[in-house]
Amino acid sequence: MNIIELILDEEALASGIQAISIVEQPAIEEDFVALNKQKEIQLATVDQEKRILMGSALIPNKMIYRRDGEEEYHIYFSRETVRKASELFLMNGNQNKATLEHAIDIQGLSVVESWIIEGEQDKSKLYGMDLPVGTWMVSMKVNNDEIWNDWVKTGKVKGFSIEGYFVDKVNLAKERLAEAKLKAIRAVIKKDRRTKKGKRTELESYTDYPQSVRNNAKRGRELNEKNGNKCATDVGKKRGADLEAGRPVSMETIKRMASYLARAEEYYNEGDTTSCGYISYLLWGGKSAKTWAESKIKEAEKGNKQ
Repeated sequence: MNIIELILDEEALASGIQAISIVEQPAIEEDFVALNKQKEIQLATVDQEKRILMGSALIPNKMIYRRDGEEEYHIYFSRETVRKASELFLMNGNQNKATLEHAIDIQGLSVVESWIIEGEQDKSKLYGMDLPVGTWMVSMKVNNDEIWNDWVKTGKVKGFSIEGYFVDKVNLAKERLAEAKLKAIRAVIKKDRRTKKGKRTELESYTDYPQSVRNNAKRGRELNEKNGNKCATDVGKKRGADLEAGRPVSMETIKRMASYLARAEEYYNEGDTTSCGYISYLLWGGKSAKTWAESKIKEAEKGNKQ
């Protein structure tokens, strides 16, 4: 099974971690601790709920299993990459960006502490955590009653998972990844496309997606409007508007569509037309867009090999 080291592409504007997601099954297999009514020295806070989630965001050199279709592999991050990612996360002001299961943007969650475990005396030990030196730890304040009561207290979410842009160290010289293949990693591939005659051509755009893709995007917009337009990010709404209007999409966008729809498919419930997971999935074109995007990617990859 292949083992792939992911690193930061320091030349890419979007490099690094863009958000932290609270999830039921964290990829790093470490649960967070919900700090609730923990006594502190300050008397003013003794009887107040702290509503803080403490856990690991990235563990260095930990093998993380991934599967893309029939392809299975492991990814990992070095200590240096973990530290750089933690620094860039704060430098870019992403402390207030959080999602639920990588599918829904949520408000009222903020990273209030961020540190790297340097030795055996780390504060994480006080909460029963046994994590290696170099681990990126975060404490997240939850000021969202629904998330705290319906997701944290009930145990529906158990840990953190990152969302961001990294690159395959081996292939960095050949192409850039802008959106990872699975949860929290996105791949952007920028390549020169050449004709059989060897002439350089422009990156192509496509408008041949099925009418059902446009219909799904329209349906998503209509349901979102009925729902107070509270679902989906600005990117998702823009994607839906472009697809509904039949506007051309680049191969880079097609890869993002395929990646997002693959991740979000498990939250798409056809029986719940009011859920944000359902609405967001439709805005990105739904199942027909996933099928179309995957086929276009295969066509492009086949053409590049010729």
